Amino acid sequence: MSNYRRHYVAGGSYFFTVNLYNRKQILLTDHIDLLRDSVRKVKKKYPFEIVAWVVLPDHMHCIWTLPEGCSDFSIRWRLIKLQFSKGVAISASSTVNHRRERQIWQRRFWEHTLRNAYDMQRHVDYIHYNPVKHGYVSNVQEWPYSSIHWR
Repeated sequence: MSNYRRHYVAGGSYFFTVNLYNRKQILLTDHIDLLRDSVRKVKKKYPFEIVAWVVLPDHMHCIWTLPEGCSDFSIRWRLIKLQFSKGVAISASSTVNHRRERQIWQRRFWEHTLRNAYDMQRHVDYIHYNPVKHGYVSNVQEWPYSSIHWR
């Protein structure tokens, strides 16, 4: 296991990539309402601003800005994953780890602390273009699970 250290900045903005354990599953788009509800519930208890978000069948990218004085994005992700996992029904033959947990999510997530407005815009553009990159659509406006529609 690597000695990965997270970079926590109170009130910071972060780009995240979060993946399903089995990248061949399509749980996120199949259960988009459950995912949205999970985010809403966590956001109510642990506020954050959603700057951009895209949900693909097996992974998602987003940018959050945390409230001033707060830097704990990890608890938010833990609770979102937990809420979603409790609500989704997957087959009994799904992957189970050595702790006898169903593995819906990859244990970790990738984060990048956004440094400035240019860095933020680059990552917003990456988020919105991602469904095109993966071949799901030919135009960013065609993907329904994207914050591109919020503009």
